[in-house]
Amino acid sequence: MDISAIFPLDEIGYIGLALVSFFGSLIPFVPLPSFIFLATMAAGDKFNIHYLVLISAITSTAAKQIIFLISYGGRKMMTDKTRARMKPFERLVKRYGAAAAFVAAATPIPDDLIYVPLGLARYNPVRFFISTFLGKIVLSYVVVLLSHYFGMTYVEPLLENIKDPMVVYVGFVVFAILMVGAILLLLRLNWEKILGRFAPWTVQKDDS
Repeated sequence: MDISAIFPLDEIGYIGLALVSFFGSLIPFVPLPSFIFLATMAAGDKFNIHYLVLISAITSTAAKQIIFLISYGGRKMMTDKTRARMKPFERLVKRYGAAAAFVAAATPIPDDLIYVPLGLARYNPVRFFISTFLGKIVLSYVVVLLSHYFGMTYVEPLLENIKDPMVVYVGFVVFAILMVGAILLLLRLNWEKILGRFAPWTVQKDDS
């Protein structure tokens, strides 16, 4: 199936990319549509690849900052029991928060699995923004340069056996539901027991 049958790409322009990148990144766990738009626009010579990278990185980082801040405030809605279970995990992500945010942003993993816990742990928002932005710059350049110099040949084989675009849409929804389930599971795990064996410093009783 041709990509244009799944995502309408005609004349999207820089503004269109900004909107797709922002709102696509704002929907937790489903970043793929914005990557497809970015890769397609970079495949030819119609758009400046550096502008594409900056637009993608800035808008996606802004969206992820919103998700982070919502999670940051969402801590207030957790019960005391849940917060106690999460405390060792919070200490872990706070120590490695910048590296975790950068790696999540610079790779195609479901980055909200990292960003939501960082928000719940009340990681430094400025450090989060800088690390995420740098990671998004790296990822955007990888996508843009691959598409610009090699075309869409690395994406099209993934779609060649798909006959109905609805399969792709349903796949996005199912994937998002699974990732939400993963976050809920993360909140229910006994992190003191899990991390006590591998990172005993995380189970210290003081809150410093």
